[in-house]
Amino acid sequence: MKRTRIPVTSRPALLGAVVMLALTSASVAAADDGPGPLGVTAVAGVSARGSRVGALFQADRGGRLEGGHYCTASVVHSAHRDLIVTAAHCLDGVRGDLVFAPGYRDGWAPYGVWKLGARVVPEGWDEDSDVAFAHLDERGGRRVEDVVGGNRFVTGTATGATAVTVTGYPDAREVPIRCTNKPVAHSRTQQRIACPDFTGGTSGSPWINGDGQVVGVLGGHERGGSTADVSYSVVLGRGAARLYERAAAG
Repeated sequence: MKRTRIPVTSRPALLGAVVMLALTSASVAAADDGPGPLGVTAVAGVSARGSRVGALFQADRGGRLEGGHYCTASVVHSAHRDLIVTAAHCLDGVRGDLVFAPGYRDGWAPYGVWKLGARVVPEGWDEDSDVAFAHLDERGGRRVEDVVGGNRFVTGTATGATAVTVTGYPDAREVPIRCTNKPVAHSRTQQRIACPDFTGGTSGSPWINGDGQVVGVLGGHERGGSTADVSYSVVLGRGAARLYERAAAG
């Protein structure tokens, strides 16, 4: 999981950070009205596109969601309309059943709680292949993409060509946060983005460009980063493309 180095912070400073987050949320979190200022993190507003991002829970928390999420995932388009993408370290080795709550907020799953079926994780994955997919079981005869839609998973895009918006669920919060900025190359296989407050629980958060395409997934180097202010993603290349093709084929 994304780890966070916790600094010693005075109570007044912490209060000031909370106030700043609240003040900036209005500009960044407006529903589908643009990304707002670069490099600013705020509570994500409620929107149709935002409902495609959700939180992952152990299945035994399915009836009592509040406080139980541990990673982030998002719906991506596929022919079977049942696919989510997240970080490999969010799925590999996690025992028991898992569920996904798209658009989760304050203990409420407005679009339902969806059970994960088959997981598609790279064999012997490492930080350069820290991406995975999972199929979701039908719910009431419907598939998740029929309910919330899905963003396209796109590989081979140039790092930093455009700004991306990262949306995720810190495990200490019950609402999603969002930040837009331009990623930069960390290495040939890794990209990074400067966005504050992306702490534990945001692993698996999608990096979505202005065309509504997933061009990164929070994870990779240091399983997403060892500080709250810089996050990483695998550069989505041929390996990620092959993995998506395998997952999308069902």
